[in-house]
Amino acid sequence: MATETGTAPAPPEPAPPEGSAESRAPLQPLDPSVIRAAVGPAVLRGARHSWQPEDLDWDRLEPDRLTALDRSAVRFITFVEDHIPGYLDWLLTRFPATGAERDIVAFRAHREYFRFFVTWAQEEERHASALTRYQVASGIAADEDDLLTELARECAKPFELPYDHPLQAFTYTLIQEKATQLFYQRFLATVREPVLRDLLRLMARDEARHFALYSQLVTGYIARDGAGTAPYLKDVVATFRMPLATTLTGYRRWSYRLANTLDYDHREAYAALARLIGDFVDRPGAAGGDDVLELIDALGRLP
Repeated sequence: MATETGTAPAPPEPAPPEGSAESRAPLQPLDPSVIRAAVGPAVLRGARHSWQPEDLDWDRLEPDRLTALDRSAVRFITFVEDHIPGYLDWLLTRFPATGAERDIVAFRAHREYFRFFVTWAQEEERHASALTRYQVASGIAADEDDLLTELARECAKPFELPYDHPLQAFTYTLIQEKATQLFYQRFLATVREPVLRDLLRLMARDEARHFALYSQLVTGYIARDGAGTAPYLKDVVATFRMPLATTLTGYRRWSYRLANTLDYDHREAYAALARLIGDFVDRPGAAGGDDVLELIDALGRLP
């Protein structure tokens, strides 16, 4: 890939996490009714805004309007979106909705998460399918079977995240979904090919809806547990990596070159988390959130 041959320095690694799982006060699952109140409307909104790759006007495709940057970015985001089987498997393993031996409150919480996970996964799979079709239709990929094989090699790699608590998982996904939304919006601002523009708008809208649901879940913990959430939030911010950062061949150079060209920085997504924490910190008598805000600010100022 041409974008892997640049000499730009890779971005610095985030600082290691402070503390350990053993030092955190345990947080109970959110009440299932709280989760259901967030998940139900999110699933309904997804159904109301559903779309399929066939809905795009493929007759308007103008491949000659694609730049080398456009082609590179489409290849990159196709790999990212196509990793959804591993991501979903990780979520269902961490928050299983099966097993009669489980605590019934935890089971009910996982069952509510499942309702959204399957909707979310279907929408992300739609992104992967549309991007794969776009690569073939636009000539970015010369052969569909070769493309599918290339995607399968990456998708088959193990996907893992270092989080075992719902608050950590949803804080991570909140940042990741916002970062992806911002990337699509920044990319859209440079694209002139009409079908790709339409596709980026649709995908950005989906990512914004996913971000909104995960924000509600994280807010539920912050509102209930206050300062007790700080160690969990700090762990995620200090260890955050975008999906595939450690598995996709050439990820760091590829993503860094795209980010530089598009004036994009995934750390902008930390501001969304900072706003949630800020709302809590600003409440009378609140404590424990300032150090998280300081960590977010420090990461945001890395060169």
